[in-house]
Parts: sequence; C-alpha cells; structure tokens
Amino acid sequence: MASKYDRFIKTYGQGVMESTEIWVDKKTGVNYLWHHSGYAGGLTPLLDREGKPIITPIPVKYDE
Repeated sequence: MASKYDRFIKTYGQGVMESTEIWVDKKTGVNYLWHHSGYAGGLTPLLDREGKPIITPIPVKYDE
C-alpha cells in the first residue's frame, strides 16, 4: 500500500522469479521500467517513439 511519503508508485507487475515492473515517480510523473532476474536487474525510463520519457499525469492527492 502506497503512503503519501513514498516517492514511487508501482503501476504494473508481472512475474515472480524473473519480473518486470513499471514504477511512476510521484514528483515528476516519469515512468520507469524495472526488470530483474535472479540477482541481476536494471532500471530505465520508458520512452515514446520520439525518445522522450513517458509521463503520467500526477493526481492531486500525490502532489506534495
């Protein structure tokens, strides 16, 4: 459960041992893709066709 003090919100998740997740930064709205398998993992911003970061509108309740 997300609290008002958490900086990121998990908006998507798939898998257990090897998983892919999408996280949204509540301050900027930028979407990040996190993928991990075993002890290895990587994080990268999600980009649109033009190479710009995908930004989710931030609900007022999360605006701090």
